[in-house]
Amino acid sequence: MAVNLSKGQRVSLEKSMTLAMVGLGWDTNRYDGGFDFDLDAAAFLLGENGKVMKDEDFIFYNNLESQDGSVRHTGDNLTGAGDGDDEVIVVNFSKVPPQVQKIAITVTIHDAVNRRQNFGQVANAFVRVAKMAHENDFGGEEVLRYDLAEEFSVETALVICEIYRHGSEWKFNPVGAGYQGGLEALCRAYGVNI
Repeated sequence: MAVNLSKGQRVSLEKSMTLAMVGLGWDTNRYDGGFDFDLDAAAFLLGENGKVMKDEDFIFYNNLESQDGSVRHTGDNLTGAGDGDDEVIVVNFSKVPPQVQKIAITVTIHDAVNRRQNFGQVANAFVRVAKMAHENDFGGEEVLRYDLAEEFSVETALVICEIYRHGSEWKFNPVGAGYQGGLEALCRAYGVNI
């Protein structure tokens, strides 16, 4: 049975978990702005200083897999329609290089400023971690879930969670922090050259 977490409630991941599916989902509120919502999940592989070591450590819809194969984005969902996970990031802990200390999982709204969209118009956002038996086990065994309860009124980017090293184990931290400036602001904060 999955553990439901609150913001800031850090937990250890099972040591036996070598493959994890990080599923992210959301619904958009009724909004008659003339544009569809296109939310994008991303992962930033961070060193000890909280920055990427190279631009390729930014995993998103235009760079679907890290060079070492440790983190893989399964593809861009342009509408978020339907139930369940809207976008998925797979982490293979056995391949994560030792210099990667943290994996930040984020969601941004594509072209939010021009479309006059923000996370105040998004509801039922969640992240869940499922233990995978193999690379194609997208059902997996859900072990953690974090439902964002915060109301974001002007933010166009969210850091949903962090998966980080703590000694010899990996821990999960539900962050739920909103930012203005969209993907560009997150890239600058994490040291990606844009």
